Amino acid sequence: MKGRCMDLDFVQLSIPVDCNIIVGQSHFIKSVEDIAEIMANSVPGARYGLAFNEASAPCLVRTEGTDPAFIAAAASCAKAVAAGHTFFLILGPGSYPINVLDRIKACPEVCHIFCATANPLQIIRARTEQGAGILGVIDGSSPIGVENDEDKKARVAMLRRFGYKF
Repeated sequence: MKGRCMDLDFVQLSIPVDCNIIVGQSHFIKSVEDIAEIMANSVPGARYGLAFNEASAPCLVRTEGTDPAFIAAAASCAKAVAAGHTFFLILGPGSYPINVLDRIKACPEVCHIFCATANPLQIIRARTEQGAGILGVIDGSSPIGVENDEDKKARVAMLRRFGYKF
């Protein structure tokens, strides 16, 4: 049966200051507990909030986490996007996607990661009579040029400051 219409729009997500977000798609409610377990095993003591949009009855936003403010922020993102089987993981200060991303990608329920970022984030969304889905993301701003020698030095210094390079 051919659909009648599809609306395209974008949703600006509100991410708490000094936090990162991972946005993905999963196929099963079990991912809520599995992603929470990944967080506990990968970054013990991490402050985070997780929200998952259930795509079948009762169609609730399911949440987990260790920080009530980050759980509320993740739930706010999930409600704003309103796309089934999507999850929003807010990582508090000191926790970074690089520490958990491979484990989340390896989670059996996770189908796709749309982004992992601390930048301003817009979700490109399609809506039909059935519901909504994420088509992609706009992560941060567009480039304004190519780095020069000073920019390269600053990039290397930042990586050293973060402890990713020796």
